[in-house]
Amino acid sequence: MHEQTMEFSVARDKSSELKKNLTIIYDALKEKGYNPINQIVGYILSEDPTYITTYNNARSLVRHIDRDELLQELVKSYLQA
Repeated sequence: MHEQTMEFSVARDKSSELKKNLTIIYDALKEKGYNPINQIVGYILSEDPTYITTYNNARSLVRHIDRDELLQELVKSYLQA
């Protein structure tokens, strides 16, 4: 009886964690009445966390996101669509 070997992928886990956190940040901005796209772009361009609301711990989450990784994922996602 052979069981299948589980595959571990750091890149996939990192990507899904990034997406989860970005979704939380997006939702928090939207709930507070901001334009989430504009605010996230402002953060990406400036690296100033004040573009992100503190509501729902969003600002703390965005500080743990590496901007280079975020940009790589966004470009990759855009080109795959």
